[in-house]
Amino acid sequence: MLPANTSHAASPTDAARPAAGSVAGVGTDVETWMSWSRELHSIAQAGLTYAQNPFDLARYERLRDLTADLTAALADGPPEPLRAAFAAETGYLTPKLDVRAAVTDDAGRLLMVREIADGRWAMPGGWADVNEGLVTGAVREVREESGYVVEATRLLGLYDKRRWGAPPSPTYTLTAVVACRLLGGEATPSYETTEVGWFARGELPELSTGRTPLPLLERAFAHLDDPTLPQDLT
Repeated sequence: MLPANTSHAASPTDAARPAAGSVAGVGTDVETWMSWSRELHSIAQAGLTYAQNPFDLARYERLRDLTADLTAALADGPPEPLRAAFAAETGYLTPKLDVRAAVTDDAGRLLMVREIADGRWAMPGGWADVNEGLVTGAVREVREESGYVVEATRLLGLYDKRRWGAPPSPTYTLTAVVACRLLGGEATPSYETTEVGWFARGELPELSTGRTPLPLLERAFAHLDDPTLPQDLT
């Protein structure tokens, strides 16, 4: 099902991680600051996981709180919810994994759902569940969010979402996009979605860019147009 050949195709915003200790030439856009904030959070969490000295633990806890405050300021929100969320983290901090399904009909249109959370549209999907593989998760998400029954055919790629047009976020997310073939079912919204629809490339609705940014959606269309494209690892 999954081809062995892969591609490191350049993403629309492909750029190196901000260099530690450098100032000249480094932008001060929100995503750059959010990237630093995510790294500080990772350092704080690693320290809280492995440090044993009580003074070091106190310093790492303070760094974690400052990181939450910085992230909240970047998002124009109160720091308390982020402090609580950061404090709930245990163990070494790792990326979150998001799974999205690229489902097409006979006309080449892509299946999308309107999210209750923001009223905008995205490919069916969500966070990967424990004890569930990417393929199983993609198929389940389509059934739950749209009412359609599908079969996964191949993995289109694994994407660093921040490099594919997603807005700044305190969470570092990798998105796996799985191509799926329609088997049956009918359009049925869920407790997470209000509408289900099929859209051609030139007739896209307003996107929920945190879930499905436009460059990532366009890349999915490119793969569906040309099944010989190798998997993306970007």
